[in-house]
Amino acid sequence: EAPDLVIAEPQFHFDSNSWAIPSTEAEYRRGIRALRSYLDRLSATDQPSARFFARADNLNNWLADLETRLGSLSRVLGESVGKASVSDSVAQMNVDDPLAEEADGERVKTPWTKIDDAFYEARGTGWALLHIFRAVEVDFRKVLNDKNAMASVKQIIIELEGTQRPMWSPVVLNGSGFGIMANHSLTMAAYLSRASAAISDMRDLLSRG
Repeated sequence: EAPDLVIAEPQFHFDSNSWAIPSTEAEYRRGIRALRSYLDRLSATDQPSARFFARADNLNNWLADLETRLGSLSRVLGESVGKASVSDSVAQMNVDDPLAEEADGERVKTPWTKIDDAFYEARGTGWALLHIFRAVEVDFRKVLNDKNAMASVKQIIIELEGTQRPMWSPVVLNGSGFGIMANHSLTMAAYLSRASAAISDMRDLLSRG
């Protein structure tokens, strides 16, 4: 494993709420420097001291983590309008006891103060992934063609481009699901969910012999 990447990866998972000693931005910059060092070594014209393996199993492992991440983002975005959730008490009810009291479910909803945070986190994730998948389309071209997965990549890119469409509203609107006002969180969740579905199809193709 490349030492630069060992340094870079944890830096991009640093606590985003750290203001100082160390600040989040300083840790991100450290990760960026490590990535640039890796790229410099990878692109050295004389004798590259870094290597990159465009293999189907490597790509598939990364896609598995990404699919989980997008699922989590879509869930948080969907909770902007609130949804009923079965509580543990419901799952543990004795269905054979006719005298048992009916347990209530729970209603899960993103706090209104966090609506725009969740939206822009998803929008930023979509922006970053859009560029990454454009690079995947080039770097893994042979693998994707061999596995007939190029169409899935292009579909993912289309959905991620949708997450970057211009917003004509000065604020993130949070109308009810079937109300007269738009709900930007649900729109974003739809794009990410379709991208996640295309990633699932892509993983299936890559895992085949």
